[in-house]
Amino acid sequence: MKAAVYGGTGDIRIEERAKPEIESPTDAVVRVTHTAICGSDLWFYSGDDEHEEGTPVGHEPMGIVEAVGDAVRHVRPGDRVFAPFATSCGACEFCRKGLHTSCVNGGFWDQPGMGGAQAELLRVPHANGTLVRVPDRYANDEDTLEALLPLTDVMGTGHHAAVSAGVEAGDTAVVIGDGAVGLCGVLAAKRLGAERIVAMGHHEDRLALAEEFGATDIVSAHGADAIEEAQALTGGGANHVLECVGAESALETAAQVVRPGGEIGYVGVPHVDSSEFVSQLFVKNASFTGGPAPVRAYAEDLMADVLQGTLDPSPIFTKTVDLDGVPEGYEAMDEREAVKVMVKIDE
Repeated sequence: MKAAVYGGTGDIRIEERAKPEIESPTDAVVRVTHTAICGSDLWFYSGDDEHEEGTPVGHEPMGIVEAVGDAVRHVRPGDRVFAPFATSCGACEFCRKGLHTSCVNGGFWDQPGMGGAQAELLRVPHANGTLVRVPDRYANDEDTLEALLPLTDVMGTGHHAAVSAGVEAGDTAVVIGDGAVGLCGVLAAKRLGAERIVAMGHHEDRLALAEEFGATDIVSAHGADAIEEAQALTGGGANHVLECVGAESALETAAQVVRPGGEIGYVGVPHVDSSEFVSQLFVKNASFTGGPAPVRAYAEDLMADVLQGTLDPSPIFTKTVDLDGVPEGYEAMDEREAVKVMVKIDE
């Protein structure tokens, strides 16, 4: 089969790899039909994170079940499914608590032996706990499938930021970041009933999309000017702040725009040299809650909204490529020429 593989900084290659097989009774093999390139993939692509050369890449799979192990009961061959960016057993202490990314039996797609989702086929460990089955009536509805694809990561992650920030009906929320996760954070805050949503970013096209998603105010300034503008818009800061980037500047911004006693929901993978922003949170008695989103815990609720037509995150996909075009997709996202790239693989 063909698969996208990390070849070094700025180098994604399409290589021939052995087809995955059932290795455990709880495994499934999925023929990937849709996947995506994530903003977090750019950390290793740009050399900011270490990544082993030759490792398959990608963690947002959707496809059709090809084979299942003897212990798999939740899905069967022919089912349309999608999977979060982390596998989970669904039965351990942490899965039962809704913390699927802390599953004692699970893991992440970029770990050794797991395989990447930007490929024609994917072995899914713990299929009963990991895979989400798409109802048959929507299994071949392309518009619906494209709206469901963000539930593998960015929509669930944006939702986790909103939940962690304590957003409820009538609230004012600030969303930091205009990438796919930040835009989904706007959608999530709107879905949870926020009355006012301030979107902070630097790209006019993305901020225009944030307005379409429900942002009531836009802050496009940089640095201190952005913080001052956000504070002015919120009367000195917001009680609910979604940090959707992970860069040190974004965390610093979150610490300065959160109101004393407020809550920051952070889902951007932290890349910081200094943790000085924490002292600001301490002085403000502000909460700082989040982490890798337990996307599996949110999947059914978010899918229900997609299927009834009240949630559609698919506009975050501003470029579509086939599997051979994955290297081009990485380059487009790295150059900020695309918000998020969808990969469609021939069925």
